[in-house]
Amino acid sequence: MSQTSKELTKNLDITYDDKGLIAAIVQDIDTQQVLMIGWMNEQAVELTLETGRATFYSRSRDKIWVKGEESGHTQEVVEARIDCDQDALLLRCRSNGPACHVGYATCFYRVVETDSHLKTIEPRQFDPADVYSS
Repeated sequence: MSQTSKELTKNLDITYDDKGLIAAIVQDIDTQQVLMIGWMNEQAVELTLETGRATFYSRSRDKIWVKGEESGHTQEVVEARIDCDQDALLLRCRSNGPACHVGYATCFYRVVETDSHLKTIEPRQFDPADVYSS
């Protein structure tokens, strides 16, 4: 399929990277806040679309995982969008708790200052030690 055709088609034709992955931006459906970015392989995309639960591929653990399976902080996918090149997804979700595994509502809880220092701008909502156990 030509690039122009892909940009105008009504058919989903995802372009995965050389590792078989696509970036998925997660956005809160109500506040529009960007919550996190995850990676999805074909199976994670299929499971997300079938179940309505945000499902990702963990590059570090080499496995599929459902957001909230350990913490209970799930993400219900209200709408899935794809960009014009079909190589990035936007999941507009309703979250059941904070999105970030280190305890913040969003993974984007820090600002990069001009001196390259990081400034935390969001309050922490939970202690990971209380949620994740070995």
